[in-house]
Amino acid sequence: MLQQRTLKSLTRAVGVGLHSGQRVEITLRPAQPDTGIVFRRVDLAQPVDIPVSAMAVSDTRLASTLSSGGAKVHTVEHLMSACAGLGVDNLYVDITAEEVPILDGSAASFVFLLQSAGIELQNAPRRFIRVIKPVEVREGQGAAEKWARLDPYHGYKLSFEIDFSHPAVDSTGQRVEFDMSTNSYSRDIARARTFGFTKDVEMMRANGLALGGGLDNAIVMDDYKVLNAGGLRYDDEFVKHKILDAMGDLYILGKPLLAAYSAFRSGHAMNNKLLRELLLRTDAWETVTFPDEKLAPKGFAQLARAW
Repeated sequence: MLQQRTLKSLTRAVGVGLHSGQRVEITLRPAQPDTGIVFRRVDLAQPVDIPVSAMAVSDTRLASTLSSGGAKVHTVEHLMSACAGLGVDNLYVDITAEEVPILDGSAASFVFLLQSAGIELQNAPRRFIRVIKPVEVREGQGAAEKWARLDPYHGYKLSFEIDFSHPAVDSTGQRVEFDMSTNSYSRDIARARTFGFTKDVEMMRANGLALGGGLDNAIVMDDYKVLNAGGLRYDDEFVKHKILDAMGDLYILGKPLLAAYSAFRSGHAMNNKLLRELLLRTDAWETVTFPDEKLAPKGFAQLARAW
């Protein structure tokens, strides 16, 4: 049986929110089978649980925000991406503010946290959403066109193409494909950082965003070049970060996907729109388990490799 996974022990991290600039502590704790991933706002007078689900996404401006009642948690996608990449099904995330800490701007710190806590197999079958018919969402036309799509695939792969018309971005890889069965999430995707442009920072800060952002937790560019002293971590770090984000956004579905995701200029809003369209199209997917793990797609039965 291909089993569900949680953590062996709890682990903690302290950082600041990318957009809020607030100090925040998160504690990742093991959870029982079929719990899913649940954020718990422990700073509130009465702690509130916010289970991940596509319908719980309430805001997608520059990040994915989950809500339950009046409680919110912002910028969940990097932690969710690490959980997707390592195959963690069940987890409690105790959080002391309304935004997940940005740490170094990638998912690498969350991968380290999860692996240092240890990943444990549970006595329950891992449930997948298997896409059996194509599902697609599109917006805009011409230069403003963007789209995202899921196709049937025995496994999980993602391909993404970007188009920023910026010299620093244009000089790097514009398209990347990542397949969970043949590539290593920790090595190939997790270290890609979020990025932004100095020309946008003033506008964002005026709107109460990017208050915690800087060169230590993002790639920052002026009109021509990357300003970070160390340069890029990957030759195609920009588009790899879009894959990282997409993996986090799609894992908000609550179960791992068996599908081929492809996208052009997509983002958090488009990714959530795709999930909602998938859920509406009940003829386009089914829930499956693998009583014999040998029948699962390659790469899903093993615990994720380290770096």
